[in-house]
Amino acid sequence: MGSYAQLRTAGVTTRAAAALTGVPRATATRHAATPAGDASTAAGAPEAGRARRCPANTLTAAERAQVLAVLNSAEFADQPPLQVYATLLERGVYLCSVATMYRILRANQLVVERRRLARHPARAIPELVATGPGQVYSWDITKLAGPDRGVYYDAYVMIDIYSRYIVGAHVHARESGPLAKEMMQQIFGIHGTPQVVHADRGTSMTSKTVATLLTDLGVTRSHSRPHVSNDNPYSEALFKTMKYLPVFPERFGSLTDARGFMDDFVHAYNHEHHHTGIGLHTPADVHYAHATTVAKARSSTLARARAAHPERFASQTDPKILALPADAWINKPPEEEQEDQQPAA
Repeated sequence: MGSYAQLRTAGVTTRAAAALTGVPRATATRHAATPAGDASTAAGAPEAGRARRCPANTLTAAERAQVLAVLNSAEFADQPPLQVYATLLERGVYLCSVATMYRILRANQLVVERRRLARHPARAIPELVATGPGQVYSWDITKLAGPDRGVYYDAYVMIDIYSRYIVGAHVHARESGPLAKEMMQQIFGIHGTPQVVHADRGTSMTSKTVATLLTDLGVTRSHSRPHVSNDNPYSEALFKTMKYLPVFPERFGSLTDARGFMDDFVHAYNHEHHHTGIGLHTPADVHYAHATTVAKARSSTLARARAAHPERFASQTDPKILALPADAWINKPPEEEQEDQQPAA
């Protein structure tokens, strides 16, 4: 710093003096502004070693403890500093500024949400597996737009998650537990009682009417976690398939119109739609155990094609997309956890 000062005295510019001595101009300027009698900032003393002056307005340790006690008191523990500050002023009390309150809280790691918060219990992830038809049914309700704005019909649809077979679909003018119960009784009478019925947490799904029916029949009830649509993937995928059809109308003219459309869709989906999730079989073939016969016929056709034109086939085995999966899962766990999993029961 002394060399810098000598160069400046000799008339060298600050830029040139800084370049020659390696001293930043900002540092030299601060040094020049330092009172000569301040020993802590004398020439050659490192800047980091300077003793910081304590501001005149700093609270004492006792005052900081008092502010912290007030902020953590039963009266103010759930209020932000701004509210505490205003309340104390109205009572004729001034402890410190709002910023100082925050500094004291921050120093004690207390800058958090001070209000009481709702604590939602962790929901168990539903993990269901079906290794054949009739084990796990999934159901849901979707809205179908009616002829006028604000008019909707409710489509109750239940699907077998293994075969993807729609075991029942009813359309009503409203949603209610008794209507859901009626649908289930009809489905179980035709297709048998499943081991598990899975649904989301809608009012009909969790209604006492449905719960009582399933309990009386010995059926395990399973529900999705709140706001987690992935917990009911089969029903959600079914509704998406239906509503993305080119023939799906923007509005239905009447309840009868909606029921007619649903009947046609269910028949086509069950008996004509080749589902990629079940080896391109139709849900009806899998549900009624015709998939093995269909698979053999497909394999024979492919074998003849390979024999006629072997150069057109890179493999001598059938495509994997034609393989029927051994099971169907809702929230399949990691491989290491599956050893303890049992079929849905």
